[in-house]
Amino acid sequence: MTTTDSLIARRARETFGQRVRGRRRDLRLTQADLAELAKINQGYISEIERDRRNPSRRTIGALAVALDVPEGVLIGGAQEHDAPQLLETRPLPLLGSIPAGPPAESQEQLEMFPVLRHLWHPDYYCLRLSYDSMEPTLKPGDIVLVHYRPDVAAEHVQGRICACLVDGTPTLKRVSVEQRNGGRFIILRGDNPHVPPLVIDESRDFSIQGTVVKLVSRDL
Repeated sequence: MTTTDSLIARRARETFGQRVRGRRRDLRLTQADLAELAKINQGYISEIERDRRNPSRRTIGALAVALDVPEGVLIGGAQEHDAPQLLETRPLPLLGSIPAGPPAESQEQLEMFPVLRHLWHPDYYCLRLSYDSMEPTLKPGDIVLVHYRPDVAAEHVQGRICACLVDGTPTLKRVSVEQRNGGRFIILRGDNPHVPPLVIDESRDFSIQGTVVKLVSRDL
């Protein structure tokens, strides 16, 4: 067995925490450095590296970005950045418009889209975007992972990109709540500076159908 083969075999047996620690050391980063890059508490990183904590999906994504590797490298699906191996995936419904109810009950002809196992959840679905209001963050044709959260309070998703229905019309915007002249208003903003914000008062039929978790596919 070659030295490279031995290294690959050893890494395949490593835990998530060992992979994080090994990559951090390869980059000559301290735990404090990694904590600052990933915006994660240093003590939490220490617990992760000792395999005392199971990180959330969002934490795995933040660590992957900070360590400049695909998430699959950290979760064990690949050994090298440029040579990922097959990862275990699970299918989720892929829709072309924001559903007005549970994704599985949508009247739209359902497609299925594979996502990495650690991203799968029964309340998630994938959405293929046709909107340009979130450019340059999200582009038409992107596929995003959405957490179906019907009627979640806008106050609980401040600043998040959400799949919304306004008077029955679907839209994807960042949600915030403001108090103006004694009234409560929901403000929907796109990242595209050419798209004006939408101000929603209590006379409008408004609901949040889900929150965008992450980008899962983009054509290059």
